[in-house]
Amino acid sequence: MDQISEIDRTKSGQQAKTPRTTLDLAPIGNCAATALVDRRARFVWACCPRVDAEPVFSALLDPACGQASDRAGEAGLWSVEIEDGDIEDQAYVRNTAILRTVFADRHGNTAELLDFAPRLHNLNRIYRPWAFFRLIRPLSGNPRIRVKLRPTGNWGELCARSSAGSSHIRYDCGTVAMRLTTNAPLTYVRDEHAFRLEGPLAFHLGPDEPYPGDVLSDAEHMLRGTTAYWQAWVRTLYLPLEWQEAVIRAAIALKLCAYEETGAIVAAMTTSVPEAPGTERNWDYRYCWIRDAYYVVRALNRLGAADMLESYLVYLRNLVDLSRGGHVQPLYGVGLEAELEERFAPGLNGYRGMGPVRVGNQAHEHFQHDVYGQMILPLVQSFFDARFLRPGTLEDFHALEAVGERAFEMHDQPDAGLWEFRTRARVHTYSALMCWAACDRLANAAAALDREDRRRYWQDRADTIRKAIETRAWNADRGHFAGSFEGEEVDASLLQLFELGFLPPDDPRCVATFAEVERQLRKGDNLYRYVEPDDFGEPETAFNFCTFWYIEALHLQGREAEARELFEAMLARRTHSGLLSEDVKVDSGELWGNFPQTYSLVGLITCAALLSKPWTTIR
Repeated sequence: MDQISEIDRTKSGQQAKTPRTTLDLAPIGNCAATALVDRRARFVWACCPRVDAEPVFSALLDPACGQASDRAGEAGLWSVEIEDGDIEDQAYVRNTAILRTVFADRHGNTAELLDFAPRLHNLNRIYRPWAFFRLIRPLSGNPRIRVKLRPTGNWGELCARSSAGSSHIRYDCGTVAMRLTTNAPLTYVRDEHAFRLEGPLAFHLGPDEPYPGDVLSDAEHMLRGTTAYWQAWVRTLYLPLEWQEAVIRAAIALKLCAYEETGAIVAAMTTSVPEAPGTERNWDYRYCWIRDAYYVVRALNRLGAADMLESYLVYLRNLVDLSRGGHVQPLYGVGLEAELEERFAPGLNGYRGMGPVRVGNQAHEHFQHDVYGQMILPLVQSFFDARFLRPGTLEDFHALEAVGERAFEMHDQPDAGLWEFRTRARVHTYSALMCWAACDRLANAAAALDREDRRRYWQDRADTIRKAIETRAWNADRGHFAGSFEGEEVDASLLQLFELGFLPPDDPRCVATFAEVERQLRKGDNLYRYVEPDDFGEPETAFNFCTFWYIEALHLQGREAEARELFEAMLARRTHSGLLSEDVKVDSGELWGNFPQTYSLVGLITCAALLSKPWTTIR
């Protein structure tokens, strides 16, 4: 079989027969452009010209402009349909970010659609424009197809105006303009008429600039190059023996969440998909959280994907320069923007009509002291990893020491914590733990640089924080560590106490804390972040990443069979594209929250690596 026709068939099958919006979506992208394609082969989400810009395809969040026209429920999308037929199959081309959809009509005519954003080697660099190709080929007979291209502008308030040229259609989306170049009949595309597919057709959507080449031959060339790129990248990964397809798909999705120009990694591609139905827990995750990105590069590092780690370290070194040893925000824009003012987008009704849709994130104003550790831990690897093109320098170490001083200064100060509470502040144990890790790892880096005086200095600071955690976070009356100093509550982040090496897993205090976390937070096959009410009431969904933390903890506690069983249950929750969102409704198993969620995919990769049988078993 031709390589381009080989596809990952993880959970692929018949098109879902549900009229409502779901998160059963497949991302495509190239680390500059990203889009989400639904089971009906429709682009339902894509932002231009960056992942944190406004959406030009916004159907996922129900744009209001469609309700004022004959396009009710069908604005903000790009669809390809087969007349008198349906979708027969949809899956990724093997080991790539290229999505293949097969159509069939009742007369036996079939066609395939290949969706991708070009990413390939060209002129000694990676070519990755903000652009998408859709390549449609007849497989048998002459099916009739219909193309609908309906972008929106101004955050869903207006449907884009179009004007045609000799071989292109221009779409004015308000703040941005796009150009569709195609060898298909423009009249049929613009009027959305069905027509016969008698040969391959290519569609290129990108900036409103002249397209100098032959779009069909370019699409075929870009398809071959993009396939070769992704399959070569996957070959560089060190995979566990088991669950390889799941790990590959998660790794590719994590890479798609990188904005390669700056090295930033966004938490998710979407905004305002609610954590739970009707709760208004709707957040904009299209920014670079220092915490989330740390876990991403850490997981990919397990697979040997040094390219993303090195790129992200450039982004971090810029933040180190900007902070000058002072306050670091929990998140920034992909271009290092600090001001991410949170506002509502009234032109979008929201996922299943569940607004509000938020743009920006108020968390940029928070104090979350764990970020200092999450800056230092990835950067310290540059002092040890011989693969890096740019090893860590003594100058880098001195710059990091300023961040370490800030970590030490803030380790016992109240903050919003990793769960980003908006109306209360505590001295969170997890924040103190990451400040300890910052100082501990700086001591390791000093030793690697043969700076014994600095090693002793940072080890002393780490020991001071350790003593504070062991005395102030330990609740002697209840017999377990608490989620905050002098507190009583537990939260899932306490499982990181032994994962980060603060204490061995068999330490009696860790065993007792794990038992209490399990008792309070486990609900069926899920682990909640916490159960006490927060700014929006009691949590209604479980955070998938916390369940993966729990699986890790089961493994470290020696409960291997339970860990594997729960891991398989988590794999069964994935969409047909092999991915996960942020949250799951415990009673129904339905996915909620922004998608695809890097935290969740990190957990999948980490647990697969921990739980897999070793390669030596195949000798």
